[in-house]
Amino acid sequence: MSDLISVRVSRELKEKMKKYLINWSSEIRRFIENRTKTLEFLDLLDSIEEKAKRRRTMIDSAVLIREERENH
Repeated sequence: MSDLISVRVSRELKEKMKKYLINWSSEIRRFIENRTKTLEFLDLLDSIEEKAKRRRTMIDSAVLIREERENH
């Protein structure tokens, strides 16, 4: 099942769009899908960052690697 979303554009823009043989519905649908995926990814990153802040210890892995190399 799908829902209908309407988009209002100016007459000028609509005329410009007519010049090109592009399936505008498909273009807009693809844009919305990609933008939604990006926003979901950013939400996931925020969630991971928030969980990381609640950890007891905060360690910079670069420091650990450098110390390990110096000891060997």
